[in-house]
Amino acid sequence: MALFILGRGVGGQGGPGIDWSFGREGGAIGEDSHKSSWAHGLEGALEQPDWPALTLAEVDAVVRGYAGLGGAEQLLSRSPRPFSAASLVATESGERALVKRHHKLVRDQAGLLEEHRLMAYLAEADWGGGKPVVAGPLEARNGATVVERGEWVYEVFAPAAGVDVYEEALSWTPFLGTGHARAAGRALGRLHGAVAGYDAPVRGQRQLVTSFTIFAGGEPGLVMEAYLAGRPRLRSYAEARHWQRDFAGLLMPLYADLAPWLGELTPLWTHNDFHASNLMWSGAGQEAEITGIIDFGLADRTNGVHDVTTAIERNCVEWLRMGEPGGLRLDHVHLDQVDALLAGYEDVRPLRYGERRALVAMLPLVHCEFALSETEYFLSVLDAEEKARLAYEGYFLGHAAWFCGAAGRGLLEHLQNWASGVKK
Repeated sequence: MALFILGRGVGGQGGPGIDWSFGREGGAIGEDSHKSSWAHGLEGALEQPDWPALTLAEVDAVVRGYAGLGGAEQLLSRSPRPFSAASLVATESGERALVKRHHKLVRDQAGLLEEHRLMAYLAEADWGGGKPVVAGPLEARNGATVVERGEWVYEVFAPAAGVDVYEEALSWTPFLGTGHARAAGRALGRLHGAVAGYDAPVRGQRQLVTSFTIFAGGEPGLVMEAYLAGRPRLRSYAEARHWQRDFAGLLMPLYADLAPWLGELTPLWTHNDFHASNLMWSGAGQEAEITGIIDFGLADRTNGVHDVTTAIERNCVEWLRMGEPGGLRLDHVHLDQVDALLAGYEDVRPLRYGERRALVAMLPLVHCEFALSETEYFLSVLDAEEKARLAYEGYFLGHAAWFCGAAGRGLLEHLQNWASGVKK
């Protein structure tokens, strides 16, 4: 789960938790180390985390339940991601492990098992002649992949193979070049091929999950009402801000462009947070390939176009610059990387004309359900009204509104030209 930082006065990519691209490998973190326990704040600065950091004694009690690890000897890192706690751990066996902890209010055993079943499937799936680049969590001695202790649940992973090139990267920051963008596109195409046979139903209602239901067809206003009905704090918050007005005036005109193409979309389980920081690499050079895809916390059953569109939104638009003087300009959008990512994807899974048109129309709306989910998290879990305001007004509404301005229209026109390159 990649971190999403909220820009100054505008929304940002709110992601639920941690990606596994973290950790400095030199030396242990002392139990009294203060700054090492800080988390990324809403404006990119370090601040006190919402969840307590893992301790060595806590991690030791967890990893002793796993065969071949022994106890925990050192915490080698602490993730700065704010929505859960994670550490790279040195164990008595000489092996390293990644230990991640969630509060049950955010992710319970049932929620984690939805993710674990998907990862287990992908670890054994046919990747079109290539090596699988997804590994599931380790199993404890009792066969479980989730450890429950009081109000907490834990996962344990082997370190992902490859180089963590984007260890320090936030979501909404670009690739290091078009070579990486194209490699990411190819990896996403291979992922979609591998997951095609996975037929699990849509996830249950969870905190901090990316879904695609409100604008998936039918009557979006009625679906929005049903979405809010199951989330009382979010419903009260949205009603106080007259959500129907913004929905009708801003979002429904954007949906009108998408509606004719919804029939082109095939349901598919998707990653939904395909940012460079959730990828491991064979090296830092522009010829590097993807060796690992990590962090399936936002995964759900949406469709392949939704995942590709999210990858563009996560990697190619510098949303964190919306608060700068002059706002987010078109030259803050990495059009060359947009083109490279799409070309890489189509190296593996060419898109039909209708899918391309759906992608263009979906881009202004693809963030909406996660923005609502993040708003609910801030309200119902953290009781953090100011963070909720940034997520709702800046992210949910602000990002959609940007596409109605000159810069956003410029990005959509660029993609419309790309879409027109395939025959109907």
